[in-house]
Amino acid sequence: MIWKPNVTVAAVVEQTDRFLLVEEQIVPEGLTVFNQPAGHLEPGESLIQAVIRETLEETGYTFVPESLVGIYHWHSAANDTTYLRFAFSGHVAGFDPDYVRDAAIISADWYTMPMIETLVMRYRSPLVKQCIQDFIAGKRFPLEILTHYN
Repeated sequence: MIWKPNVTVAAVVEQTDRFLLVEEQIVPEGLTVFNQPAGHLEPGESLIQAVIRETLEETGYTFVPESLVGIYHWHSAANDTTYLRFAFSGHVAGFDPDYVRDAAIISADWYTMPMIETLVMRYRSPLVKQCIQDFIAGKRFPLEILTHYN
């Protein structure tokens, strides 16, 4: 058996002391959870392309990555899956209010840290808060640290 972690990307976007989060439904469990705009790396795309795509698909915002906040390794005991998450910080350069978001997305909105703290039992994973804490702590790595070969 070949073991491979699930490679995911996430956008940590802060604007006027608020962070962009999505409320999403996990199927088939039917749970409603909160996460950064995030998702899986697709075949043939770079990590940067993936985070731009995922942010648009889940929020309608055009995300412009500026730095890498961190790389996170987490094993979910709930589904026996290991995730390798690349979290990016940046800004949004536009919003399409008519964009049709992914079906699992209930809403995309801006939350203050006190609001985010109240959602602790509804985080998609512990990485939601960790990525924000690392962003607030000033962790930033240049995008040039990543190399994508076609």
